[in-house]
Amino acid sequence: MKIHLRNALFLRNTSTHGVDTQKVYQPSGGFRGPAHLLLSSSMDCKIKIWEVYNDRRCVRTYLGHKQAVRDITFNNDGKEFLSCGYDRYCKLWDTETGECKARFTSKKVPYCVKFNPDEDKQHLFVAGTSDKKIVCWDIRSGEIVQEYDRHLGAVNTITFVDQNRRFVSTSDDKSLRVWEWDIPVDFKYIADPSMHSCPSVTLSLNGKWLACQSMDNKIVIFNVLNRFKYMRKKVFTGHMVAGYACSVDFSPDMSYVISGDADGKLYVWDWKSTKLYSKFKAHDDVCIGALWHPHETSKVATCGWDGVIKYWD
Repeated sequence: MKIHLRNALFLRNTSTHGVDTQKVYQPSGGFRGPAHLLLSSSMDCKIKIWEVYNDRRCVRTYLGHKQAVRDITFNNDGKEFLSCGYDRYCKLWDTETGECKARFTSKKVPYCVKFNPDEDKQHLFVAGTSDKKIVCWDIRSGEIVQEYDRHLGAVNTITFVDQNRRFVSTSDDKSLRVWEWDIPVDFKYIADPSMHSCPSVTLSLNGKWLACQSMDNKIVIFNVLNRFKYMRKKVFTGHMVAGYACSVDFSPDMSYVISGDADGKLYVWDWKSTKLYSKFKAHDDVCIGALWHPHETSKVATCGWDGVIKYWD
């Protein structure tokens, strides 16, 4: 597969504030869905959903958060999604009607939010918070049903692995912890004096590799299937991300790795050799999000703190 990420197919001024997060509708646990909707959240408290095809218009705007929206995530069928913001609330939305169906708060800022991807556990979600905890909520009762509180700093990411039996969390404490679902003691703790905090983590499509955006301007890789071994020879460098949670993504065929950076550039590396394949100016401010389309394998969506979403070919 050849990629030429130069031509911006569409540009959308989403707000006067920066766009912070974007998600393509995909059922968790595999790239089987249509990926026809793009969800974005912004620092102006708004969430928008966009058509990926046709006119690429904004289909709906969701209003309800009183401060910047930190994270968003679809459920498996895409009919609902969760958001969390600096107003200390997690909110459950009806994708079609725009109704806020429920809201949850532990009175701390939630930095990340994830549904349990298992079909029989879609009523459960976890949120990583500013008070070092991962909190599990039951949507049906509105109650907290589990707390994971071993981190020593704010929890930045939660990523389900190993057929959703476990999840990995990263934190400001510069550690990576692996948890069995519903067991509040981490069964693996990864920390090293050379490690930095990783505010953005992505699992590869085959479920084997965990790519972590490290605050020392590197993307580091862990082997999920081999006891989360740190792959010392698989390091991607050249970009500047210190202080920014720029997202990482894999191409669907596992040939390339992409990331934005603090200067608004988009970087593309070759997965096998870890060499830089391409880089170019994508945004006028921080390029905070980069997302590879799972089916149209030459297309990438980026979003930046310039308030623009771009779709590249």
